[in-house]
Amino acid sequence: MSTTELHQQLKDRLGVESADDGVVTLGAVGALCLLGSAVAFLIGSPFTALPLAGFLFTVGYGLWNHQATTAKALTFLATIATGAILALITVYLIVEALPAIREMGLAMFTKTSGRMWVTRGEEVYSLVPMMWGTLVTTVLAMLIAGPLGVAGALFISEIAPDAVREVVKPAVETLAGIPSIVYGFIGFTILNDYMMENLDLPTSGSLVIVGLVVGLMALPTVVSVAEDAISSVPESMKSGSLALGTTDWQTIKSITLPAAFSGVSAAVLLGVGRAIGETMAATVILGHAQVLPEPLYDVFGNTETLTSLIASQYGVASSTHMSALFAAGVVLFVTVTVLSVASQYIERRMQIQLQGDS
Repeated sequence: MSTTELHQQLKDRLGVESADDGVVTLGAVGALCLLGSAVAFLIGSPFTALPLAGFLFTVGYGLWNHQATTAKALTFLATIATGAILALITVYLIVEALPAIREMGLAMFTKTSGRMWVTRGEEVYSLVPMMWGTLVTTVLAMLIAGPLGVAGALFISEIAPDAVREVVKPAVETLAGIPSIVYGFIGFTILNDYMMENLDLPTSGSLVIVGLVVGLMALPTVVSVAEDAISSVPESMKSGSLALGTTDWQTIKSITLPAAFSGVSAAVLLGVGRAIGETMAATVILGHAQVLPEPLYDVFGNTETLTSLIASQYGVASSTHMSALFAAGVVLFVTVTVLSVASQYIERRMQIQLQGDS
């Protein structure tokens, strides 16, 4: 490939119609400097800072003399870096999890009897109790966050007066800023003590407490995303319904919610992802017993979640034990990725439905 063709491809990639060779050359030099810095870092070279300094110099020079083109190049570079980092994380998780998966085989995901998590002596690693605990706490959390979140979004978007909306919406979003360890501590000291005193629970910590706390934590996510989806419903659709003589509630029930259903569903899915990935609250509340509840539907039982397993054991893990924790991370990563992709797909469906895109 000739230099002229390479320059033209760079111009096309950056969306630049009329960039002189100096601009393209500057971009190429910056990219080479960044690549050299990354390679030097990976091989442990002491000269990592030198190409990085060259990259920063070219960026500064470009922003000074060719601001628009440099900004486009940096945003493109940031996109590529994000994808590359995600790919590296994925590969690293899988590679680290392979030793435990090879040793346990399918039993890591199917073993439901006997001792299921033994880290010393005859090592046994089954993720079934943790997967079950994650599933139960997520379902319980979404039974709380789903209905309350959608109801809160409807109230903020359609019912509340402007003065109330200006207070309630920031207040709900503020809940998302409270550290998860605080939620977990409140659940452990208040809810856990209450249930042990009034329900005679045999052990400290239970799935139902985790589900309740995580549901409250996921609530701001569901409310925020669902409220955006409901607000995006065209006003003409609602006005037309009211003009036909329907009440406000009939319009909300028959027009607004069906039109925003895709966005509301995406909000619930994002809340599910938030519930699945919660770590500290579950770690603080649960008693860390790697066993299945008996019976399985006993939500007052004590078991473990995938996130709390990793958080409570990574400090003392090594060898196959550490690899088994990485396998738990792979399960979480795949699950949350699927949910994120599904939510994006549903949001796209909502845009097509409301905007008439093809």
